Parts: sequence; C-alpha cells; structure tokens
Amino acid sequence: MGQFLTTGGASDPFLPRLLEAIRRANRIDLAVAFIKISGLDLIYPALIDAVETRDAELRVLTSDYLDVTDPNALRRLMLLSERGASIRVFQSERQSFHLKAYICVQNRESETLWGTAFVGSSNISRTALTDGLEWNLRVEQTDDVESAEGRRFREIREQFEAIFSHPQVSCLDHEWIEQYEQRRRLVQNLPVAAGCDEPEEPVPQPSLVQQEALAALAASRAAGYKRGLVVMATGLGKTYLAAFDSRAVQAKRVLFVAHREEILLQAEASFQRVHAGARVGRYTGTSKQTNVDLLFASVQTLGKAQHLERFAADHFDYVVVDEFHHAAAPTYRELIRHLRPSFLLGLTATPERTDQSDILSLCDDNLVYSRHLFDGIELGALSPFHYHGIYDETVDYREIPWRNGRFDPQALEHKLATEGRAKHALRYWSERARQRTLAFCISRSHADFMAERFRRQGVRAEAVYRGSALERSAALEQLEQGRLQVIFSVDLFNEGIDLPAIDTVMMLRPTESKVLFLQQLGRGLRRHPDKEALVVLDFVGNHQGFLNKPQALFGVGSSYAELADFGRDVRDGRLELPRGCFANYDLAIIEFLIRLQGQGPATDYQALRASLGRRPTLVEFYRSGSSLQALRRQHGQWWALVADQGDLSPDERASLEQHGDFFREVETTSMTKCFKAIVLESLLDLDGFRRPPTIEDLGSQALEVFRRRRRFIVDIREDLRQIDDVEPAKWLSYWKGNPIKAWIGGNRRDDATRWFKLDRGRFAAAFSVAEDELATFHAMVHELVGYRLAAYEPRLPETAPADPAPTKRERATVLPFAKPSAHRKDEDIADTDGTEVPYFPDLRIACGHFRSGKTDVETIYRVPAGHGTIDPRRHFVARATGHSMNGGKHPVRDGDYLLLELVDPANAGSITGSVVAIERQDVSGADQYVLRLVTKNRDGRYLLKAAHPDYPDFEANDEMRPLARLRAVWAGNEEGSLGPE
Repeated sequence: MGQFLTTGGASDPFLPRLLEAIRRANRIDLAVAFIKISGLDLIYPALIDAVETRDAELRVLTSDYLDVTDPNALRRLMLLSERGASIRVFQSERQSFHLKAYICVQNRESETLWGTAFVGSSNISRTALTDGLEWNLRVEQTDDVESAEGRRFREIREQFEAIFSHPQVSCLDHEWIEQYEQRRRLVQNLPVAAGCDEPEEPVPQPSLVQQEALAALAASRAAGYKRGLVVMATGLGKTYLAAFDSRAVQAKRVLFVAHREEILLQAEASFQRVHAGARVGRYTGTSKQTNVDLLFASVQTLGKAQHLERFAADHFDYVVVDEFHHAAAPTYRELIRHLRPSFLLGLTATPERTDQSDILSLCDDNLVYSRHLFDGIELGALSPFHYHGIYDETVDYREIPWRNGRFDPQALEHKLATEGRAKHALRYWSERARQRTLAFCISRSHADFMAERFRRQGVRAEAVYRGSALERSAALEQLEQGRLQVIFSVDLFNEGIDLPAIDTVMMLRPTESKVLFLQQLGRGLRRHPDKEALVVLDFVGNHQGFLNKPQALFGVGSSYAELADFGRDVRDGRLELPRGCFANYDLAIIEFLIRLQGQGPATDYQALRASLGRRPTLVEFYRSGSSLQALRRQHGQWWALVADQGDLSPDERASLEQHGDFFREVETTSMTKCFKAIVLESLLDLDGFRRPPTIEDLGSQALEVFRRRRRFIVDIREDLRQIDDVEPAKWLSYWKGNPIKAWIGGNRRDDATRWFKLDRGRFAAAFSVAEDELATFHAMVHELVGYRLAAYEPRLPETAPADPAPTKRERATVLPFAKPSAHRKDEDIADTDGTEVPYFPDLRIACGHFRSGKTDVETIYRVPAGHGTIDPRRHFVARATGHSMNGGKHPVRDGDYLLLELVDPANAGSITGSVVAIERQDVSGADQYVLRLVTKNRDGRYLLKAAHPDYPDFEANDEMRPLARLRAVWAGNEEGSLGPE
C-alpha cells in the first residue's frame, strides 16, 4: 500500500488509494459527514462491483449535518440498499458530526485476512477525493492484533460499530429523504469542508433525437393510442427517453420491466435523475417492493400470475417494457395482457422489421418512432465505424455442433482457444487497432487464454469477467488511462457500460442474437473528442450462425437471396454507408455469402430460422422479403412448409391434417378491407371457437380490436371512424353487414365452402374443433391472422404518427405488393435499362362491370425506360378484361397490359379526371376491380365513366375505394413494348 499518510492535491490524491482498498475488500464500512453526488459518482462503479460481483458487505453512514448532503446522493445510495447494502443516516439535531472514516476488510469465513482504514479529512465529494489538500492517515490490520497498529485498527472498527448503532442513527429510506428535502436549509458557500459547495447534479435534458421521439409519442397519444413501440439504436438514449416521456405525462406510478439485472440497474439510475424526488423500488426474486413511485421489475418474477395478481390492471399509469423484442415470450404476453396503464411503451434496439413482426401487434401496431444505428451516425449522435469482416481462417465452424440455434459452447470454446487463432487475431489487431480495445470472448477460459497470449507479445492485456482478479470498474479506469491496451471480456460489458474512449472493438466469438451483437458494437460507438471512428475487427466464420451480423449492422434481409445480393454489393463497392464509415469483408466471406443464393422458400425459411435461432413465424417470413407466392406454389400453404421443415409439433401436425383447408383459407382469402382478419381476431379474443359469441359481442369486440389497431380505422365507413365515441347500435348495424356476411357465405354459389354460420344469433364455425386441440388450433390461426393484417397494412394511407424523418432505407422497408432488393437505391428506380415492378397475372382489371381478381400470385415485369420515374414500391402491372374502356384517344382493349400506380385513398380528390382502377369487396368477401374515368358531379359525388357507349356510368359509394391510377397501356401481343400513356 505504500505510505501511511495521503496528503491530497494533484500529487497525492486520495481517490486511487480508496478505490484500491474497496476493490480488495469484501467488507466495506464508510462513515462521512456528508456525501455529494459528484464524489459518489467517482466510487459508485467500484461499490456496485463490490456488492454485485463479490457479494461484499457494504455499510455506509452519513449525516444531515448542516444539510450539506445531496438528496440525490441519498437516492443513489438507495439503489445500493436494494442490492443488499446497509445505508444509515446520523440525525445531527444540532450536534456536530465530522466523521471521515473508510474501513476495508477482506474476510474468509470468520478470519480477517487483510484490512486497512483511512481516517482523516475527506468527505465524499469530488474535491476531497481528487485535487483537494486533504490529509488521510492509513491504519492497517496486522498479524499481531495486540501490537499498537493492530489495536488502533481494532479500535476504529469498534467505534464504527458503536456509531453505526447510535440512537441518533436511522436507516435510510425514501420517507426520510423526502422529509430531509422539505426541511433542508442549505447555506451556500458555508466553509464546512472541501467540496461542500459543489453543485448538485443537474436534471438531464433530452437530446435532439429524444425530442423528436417525445414529439412522436405525444402525437401518438393525441391520436388515441394507448401503446406504442419505439426503436432506438444502442447509444441514442432509449431509457432516458422513457424517463422523459413518463415525466411529460406526469405519471404517478411507473413500471419498468426487463429481463436482465444490469438493465434494471442502469434504468433505475436514469429514471432517478429525471424523476427528482421519486421513490424507487425493485420487484425481483430477492426484493419485492410495491409502495414506490418507480418500480423496476424483472419479467421472470413479475410475469408470474401470483405476482401480477398483486397489482390491479390500472395500478400503473405508465409501463415501460425494455428489450421488447422478447415480448412474444409467454411471460411478457401475460404481463402485457394483465396491465392496462394509461400508456405502455415498448423499447427495443432491434435492427430490422423482421424482428418487430410479432411484437408490433402487442403495441397495437403502433410503431411510434424509429432511429437505427446508421441514423445515429448520420445525425452525429454516434461515432462512425471502420468495419473489417475478417475471415476466421483457423476455424472450420462446420465441424462444431449446432444445436437449438447456437454452437455447442464446449466445442466452440475448444475451437476458439488455440495458438493459431490467437496469432491470427493478434496480427490483425496489431495492423488495425487503435489505443483502447474491448474484445468479446466466448468463456472465461477463452478470455484468460487470449489475454495471456497477447501479454506474451508485449501487449498490456487483461481478462475481465465476473470473479476475475481485475474488476470491471478498475479495468475501465486502466484502459482509459492507457495502462491497459486490451480488455478481453465475457458478458460484463454488453450493456450499460459507457466508456466513450473505447476506439476498437474486437469480436472473437459468434453471437446468436443480433441485439447482443449491436450492444457489443455499441460499447465503442459513443462519441469522444480523440476518436475519429471506431475500428471493428469482426472475425467471421464459414457458417450460417454468422449471418445475423450483416443483417444487424447493414439491415440485410434474412433470405439467402438477399444475403447473396449483399455479398455482391460488398464485392462491387455498392454498400450505402453513413459519412465517415468504412466496411470491408475478406474475399472468402464474400464468396461464402454469394454461394448462399437461395433455391426457394425452403432455403429462405432455413436462413431465417438460423438467423432467429428458432422457428420463424409467418409474419417474420413475410417481412424477410421471401416470396409467399413461391411458397404456395411449392408447398400449398405456410403450415405445410413448416411441416416439411420438421418444425411442427405432433399436436400442430394433427391440427394441420384436420384443418389444413381452413388454414389455407385464412392465409389466402381475398381482402379488399381488413374486416375479415378483424373478425377472426375478435373471435379468437372471445375464445369463439370454444363458445360461439353472439353477433353483438363479436361486433363489440371488433370495435375493441380497432381501438388497439388504429392504423386500420381508415377502412371503416367515414361517419363511424370516431371509434371511441361511436354509437353502439349504429356500429353493430354496420358490422352485421359485409364483415359478417363475407365469412358466412353471403351470396356465394351453393357448392362453395362456408366456414362459418349463424346459429341462433351466434357466429359459429361450420366445422368442429376438439377441446384438446383448441389451444394449438388457436395459436396456428392467430399466427395466420397476424400475417394477414401485417400484409394488408402497407395498403393503408399513412395517417398514423410515424417517424418524422424517415431515411431512404426506412422508406423502402415495407412495400404494398412486392419487395425489391433491400439495397436498391432511390436513384436506381429510374433505371435507363428499365425498372422491375410486380406483375399480377391473376389481378384482372375489369373493363366492364366489377370482376373478381386475386393478388396472391406475383411475378416481375421490366418496364422499359421512357415512362418517367418508375418506383416498384408504387407501380405494378395487371391485365385488362373487357371492352368498356375501348374508346377515345387512348383505348384500353381486352387483354392489354396496364401499368398502374397506387393512390392514397385519403386523397381521392387528386384522381378526378384520371382513369383509375376501383376496388371493392362483394358480399362473399371476394375482391373485385373495375377500370373507369373518375369525374365529379356538381353535388360533389363521384361518377365512374366508361369510354365505350355500350357500358353505363355509375356512382361511387362507400364500399368502393380507388386502388391505382392508370399510367400506361401496351397491347397484349406486344411483349416488352409500352405505348403512350
């Protein structure tokens, strides 16, 4: 330990000696007259490490003497109290209290192995611990307990015990802090001791990105939403956003739910800073507090029924579910189903809509705001990166067993901890790394192995993990000070660690989770004055287990075809990157990606399954860009593909055999409006396959579904869209019409299958489902309904609150009918060689009377240059049927090909004078289309006019809506040739 007296100042500050003692001890006793948040911040990481990683016993005694102690410092100490620390306060009551003692002991069972105590003049303030002239005398435990030194040390400990149990000492709790705050009369600049006048911690203010998100959340609530999902990349402050938003709505009781302890710890500190004066509590396996303002709960505990029942559905005003990409898990679903707060906010940093597919419905299909990693870099909130995808040439990952979506841990460790791989990593690190490297390893032994091999070559490197000789907080200090060059870590640095000085991240292990990969990357993306860009050294192997990395970082789709396209884009230098960023893959990796070119839906399914580490859902398959039309051509329906891949349980396989025709009907039934899917979701909500509901109950539940899924309200007749105040009788009369008739058969021919029937006023399935298969059947139908609504949603006008500044990449994410390559640039849309657009051979546009058509079979047609800007997100091709538009200057003949441009139904006035494809649904639920010239009468009603005199004109009504404007026509026998518009 060196000298016995620490004199303070720049030459001999007290802080390093105190931290060294804290990190060595498993029993820590502190007694100081006052605590300032500026000083507590300096030792807080070491105290957290002590109680969380070493299970150290921590006791802290401070006082209210002269009201100098910060209330916020006391609240921060309460977070330590939740983790087992004992925090007490000496109530001075005009009695002087000037103690400054720090006692650190290392015990083994009942034996004291080592101990040291500092007694002197330093309180816990930044000045006293760093550059203040403070004298602190160190007294040590000795082997001879009866020596003068030994007796002094024993006396200090005994006196601490006495003062800690003094009658004027109280246990710190939120009530005491509140009373202290009310009676506090701090005299500024009172010369009590160094640091007593240090300013208290300012309340943080939202960043520009957070301000955007807050505005979007406010707009979302104004639109009537009670739930919403926010996607924000690691480093953009989604936890603080939740704290700011819950404060903005003046929520009295807030619940924050996550599944990892480190997230709860970080969130508590963030919320505590924003919600000044709030009571903070925990609800976990070891702590169950309820009488607090801000409750931080682990989903593993609170998600259980016996714990949820302790809280009324409306107990919390505001609920935050962090890492919402996990929300499809049963425990999360049960929690979300039970709680009915004024607002529920889902947070995630998940990189692509594929991962959001299942969870978005849990937030009422309300994606409030989205900022991904590239957005953060472009906005200047995150550091640019220089990414090197390095071929992991010393490891053949095909030899490592792959089980349940991950490599076998023991076999993987054995392959990674080798001399050859260590040399490979060291060579690339030596060539490309900068000053401060954080490296991620698969296990403790792997981290120890890598650190030892790097040290052999003169690199200052250490392995850091739970229980390692060097603790996390100490390692970060040494890295920042330049005493360390590399930290080899296992799990301790994935989340919640903020060290902007990290300028190199080395990925030495595969990560099954995209989110984990981005969290690890995010440790180095914080901006720093000395960091031009983050260097990323990612060791990538020859296995599908690595495919989630380009998906996470570059937004590549999950299908093999898209991954192969990505490989070609990398090879040809076509990657779109934010300014200041660089990305390069070794040629062997590029060739591996290109060889992945898919052979159809089965290979796409396998790629998505590998990416997710589990069976994908149909929504996820759809979002990934895979072809549903190819799926149905080759397999018939979704569940048949899943069965062919061996992913159906015995119960699911039996349900498919029994109800396969109904499943296919749900998956492919024509939908001009969303009503058919809404009816099914309402029926599932009411457990209607077990107990058929009345038409009245089904209609009421449909209204509740629309209140959850407000994006779909535009499909409702205009006079009924105020769904929060709609007249029940008027709504029921409307809902008994087409939506119900569509499922019970309506005017279908007699030999058509009728899947539902009206039985004494109840809406019932026309087939039976056995009681023991209901749960499986429900789950399978629910997945199909989720897909139908997800696939239908892009056809809706953009009326819901959305990202105020979507990027090019985001604007191309969801397409009405087809999905072009995820890497197509906007400027490529007007390609001089022509542009590929979706072609629907079965979507026949009637030139006569309304005619049924289907949009579930899609191919591609290349539109040649010379027809203006063609955008595959808005344009498609179909064929004409009939003769009603065969007249005038630009006749449309039977069999002609039509180039059509989707229109927004909310802006129908813009189509007056245009030839438009009009869409409606017949009483059987079939989609129908007709092509007509749209004109407007003097009274404001729309008239749909034919070009041929043999066909009558007719008025538009509420059951019709404009689908697409005619852009060009070419004859059916002129393949690839376009005539004038």
